Amino acid sequence: MSNNKKYWKGVEELNDTPAFRESKNKEFSEYVPVEDFVGDDNLLEDTKTSRRDFLKYLGFGVTAASLAACETPVNKVIPHVVKGDKTNPGVANYFASVYSDGNDYAEVVVKTREGRPIKIDGNKRSPLTHGAINSRVNSSVLSLYDGKRFKAPQIGGEDTDWDSFNQQLKNEIEAALMNGSKVRLLTNSTCSPSTLKLIGEFIGLYPEADIKHVSYDAVSYSGMLEANKASFGLSALPSYDLSKAKSIVSVGADFMSSFPNSLALTAQYAKTRKPENGWMSKHFQFESSLSLSGSNADVRTPVKPSEQASIVAALYNYVASKTGGNQISAPKVGYDDKIKAAGDHLLANKGASVVMAGMNDQSVQLLVNAINNLLGNYGQTLDMTKPVYLKKGVDADVQELVSDMKSGAVGVLLINGVNPAYSMPSELGFAEAMDKVKTVATFALRPNATTEKSKYIGALHHYLEAWNDVNPVKGHYAIAQPSIRPLFDTKQFEDALLFLTASDKSYYDYIKANWKETAAKMPNPPLMFEEFWNEVLHEGYVEVKMPAEEVSFNADVAAAASALPKPASSEWEIEFYQKVGIGDGNQSHNPWLQELPDPISKMTWDNYIAMNPTDAREQGFATEYGEQKNADTINININGVSLENVPVIAQPGQARGTLSVAVGYGQTIGKKNEIVGFNVYPSVSTKKYPSNYTADVSFEATGNDYQVATTQTHQTVMGRTSVVRETDWKTYKNGHKDDYNPAHELTTLDGKVHVNELDLWAKHPIEGVGHHWGMSIDLNSCIGCGSCVTACGTENNVPVVGKDEVRRSREMHWIRIDRYFSANAEDVEERNYSEMERPEDNPQVVHQPMMCQHCNHAPCETVCPVAATTHSNEGLNQMTYNRCIGTRYCANNCPYKVRRFNWFSYQNLDKFADLNPSQDDLGRMVLNPDVTVRARGVMEKCSLCVQIIQEGKLNAKKEGRKVADGEIQTACASACPTNAITFGDLNDEASKVLEEVNGNRAYRVIEEIGTQANVYYQVKVRNTESNIA
Repeated sequence: MSNNKKYWKGVEELNDTPAFRESKNKEFSEYVPVEDFVGDDNLLEDTKTSRRDFLKYLGFGVTAASLAACETPVNKVIPHVVKGDKTNPGVANYFASVYSDGNDYAEVVVKTREGRPIKIDGNKRSPLTHGAINSRVNSSVLSLYDGKRFKAPQIGGEDTDWDSFNQQLKNEIEAALMNGSKVRLLTNSTCSPSTLKLIGEFIGLYPEADIKHVSYDAVSYSGMLEANKASFGLSALPSYDLSKAKSIVSVGADFMSSFPNSLALTAQYAKTRKPENGWMSKHFQFESSLSLSGSNADVRTPVKPSEQASIVAALYNYVASKTGGNQISAPKVGYDDKIKAAGDHLLANKGASVVMAGMNDQSVQLLVNAINNLLGNYGQTLDMTKPVYLKKGVDADVQELVSDMKSGAVGVLLINGVNPAYSMPSELGFAEAMDKVKTVATFALRPNATTEKSKYIGALHHYLEAWNDVNPVKGHYAIAQPSIRPLFDTKQFEDALLFLTASDKSYYDYIKANWKETAAKMPNPPLMFEEFWNEVLHEGYVEVKMPAEEVSFNADVAAAASALPKPASSEWEIEFYQKVGIGDGNQSHNPWLQELPDPISKMTWDNYIAMNPTDAREQGFATEYGEQKNADTINININGVSLENVPVIAQPGQARGTLSVAVGYGQTIGKKNEIVGFNVYPSVSTKKYPSNYTADVSFEATGNDYQVATTQTHQTVMGRTSVVRETDWKTYKNGHKDDYNPAHELTTLDGKVHVNELDLWAKHPIEGVGHHWGMSIDLNSCIGCGSCVTACGTENNVPVVGKDEVRRSREMHWIRIDRYFSANAEDVEERNYSEMERPEDNPQVVHQPMMCQHCNHAPCETVCPVAATTHSNEGLNQMTYNRCIGTRYCANNCPYKVRRFNWFSYQNLDKFADLNPSQDDLGRMVLNPDVTVRARGVMEKCSLCVQIIQEGKLNAKKEGRKVADGEIQTACASACPTNAITFGDLNDEASKVLEEVNGNRAYRVIEEIGTQANVYYQVKVRNTESNIA
């Protein structure tokens, strides 16, 4: 297979800087003070230690390490004395529930041990989300055990009881209404039928009063809602079915990460990326900053944010010219060839295509609707008869609320599920307007900027302690049920509403009664409601057939075209986006998410200004940063709001002249209340540009630097050409396997033989006997989201080490996602300016999960002096922690760089007390009791979740049967929203994993060294015409 591509992880590797060459040749990147022991390493005659002392210390050290390994500290636990009806020690229970915070939506299964929720998985039975979850969802269990949570309701900063809280709040509301003041409820985009009904009943109690409910989204999609109302008469979002889409064009929409209902879209998208189906979707992405969706696109075009509206208009005109639609006038922005290519592919797949845009602008979204209408996509890949209710915030309603507050007309403001004092733009002045409201009651999980300015604070249940129902899509309902009793004196917002409506019901009784009424009105009502209710709780969802309402596109396209945002003439533009881990900032206090490397930049624990590498060089900023060098900083002014000493990083794929920065940062974390990152929400403005971007930006270099923690080039596998394999769709479809996935062969006296046929190792007794566990990872399906990373950490008690340790290459994640940029090798060597100015301006991206490969011929096993790492009779490379003496020979000998060393006792050293959940009495409740918490000086790595394997084998044995294929799923496999990871028994001839291993796309990473890994990868296939094999 010819390989004409150059792969690199970061700009420093691309440019092969001296610092990078030095770092890659080190066994361990951190400094080791050996001179304190042996003196000057350049002048051995000056050593402080004699040969006799050296041998004495060596002997003592080995003996002491061996004894220490035999005396690992025992941590005592307090048993759960009073056992509940459904709690059996050592046996997990599972509860179907829902995660819905106004930003993410997922139907989940909650794993509990001894009554404690410890893990969140996706509900594979859900026909809506198909079991897809992301890192934010599976990490949300940690916030249940957050020591900073409110423990009780407060009035005026003092704890109180709920009876007093509710009665005084009710008195305040009635007094405000008597004075003619307005009462407002400000909540996140709730789609709970019971909550909305209860809000309606509260408003209905005072028919003469001015009471309104306002929905608010920190990241607004108001433009889509208003465009759909103008186009179809519905203020809602469409249902997408990307599994039917053969052509996907996205203009600034990161539908895999931050778009509404992104988990469902991601699961649908993955189904179109399987080349074995005989067809593949083709994905075009026009965007400013390299997003998760853009990194997976077949054809990606970097554009400025202000050009996106004109690109949508140009695409509309091209499609209209071929379908008989009316042309519109729009400014020219170039990219004609790219727009034509996208338009031709859309036209070739009418009814099997989809166009979407991320800009929060009504006119842009209306043009998108018009394009989809011309292509006949409604009723096929889009459906407005099944609207999505996940985003409801309308910007005009929020602006009216703030105006009323400033005028003093609002007497009582009830806030639930949002933090507007933190996330609203400074131009609105919400925080200042709160001072004009006599009574503000905020219901929140933990302290935030809004609770600081609130007289009443309602201590909220965590969602794992609460009941609720949700209706994310018309006809689809789900029930959220608690999996633990409330840890503190907390309640739900709905409990307060029930008190205000003089109801004596609990919210659970209210939901159940509401559902009893709903069930009776169904086309086929259940005969026995209790049976129906229990079934819904068990499954987690119910589908209700609803009468379809006819909708048709009817909008003034010409008027929309005249209102389009115009391309800016400024030198710089800046785009606001959501990071994959932090999102809108709702969980920015979660250390698991802060330590998750960003899939594109590989940065942790910070936001930053991202800039094109060429622009960065021209501005005199460093393009290499991390352990070797700090990032440069700037003072930046965005829409009149200034931020000082913000780090700048060079981001390949960033559009020239464009900056980008993530929202959701600048909040406190940990016991010390340290602020992480910079809050850019105040910089957002809608006066001149849509809220996604602005051209009103300027900056200046400070000359200062800033420590950043990036994993960009950590654990780099060097000098290999067989780490990543990819090809194009045409070669895969028409070519032979040897054209894109040739076998590694060695030349012998008898001719060429496969690399696995020659070795000096004895065979392990696993071939065809018992189990032989293996894994297949499809690079076509892996989108790099990181859900597997956080799921692995949750399942296996992986410690949080903090920014400083990550900076020192000491992160402890058992699985990492290697992000490789690539470009044509000739462009890299010769800087082919005819194609691109520099390879890093618009590289292609490959995401590759990398964990222990569980080699049958494992190099780590042969070098361990105490046999702490051995091979099991089921194909697993396993660690015996209490044998390990920490020589780290195994890490040095591992060609995949997947072993992690415990430099410290993370569970009790004061240095990590602020961030590591295992050092908090409450946080320790999240630990998995089936997995050892490792001690200092011990090596650890992926175990393929051996505890889950053992549980599955024992369950099958108790039932007198064989383990069923797919019954045992590792944490990473179960968390993957695209099903990119397949785990199973290679000795099972009917297993899915064996089918994939025997497929034409299967290969092993650096197979030529003969490790015979039990983890296989599937060749990535891009739907492009050029030969990139």
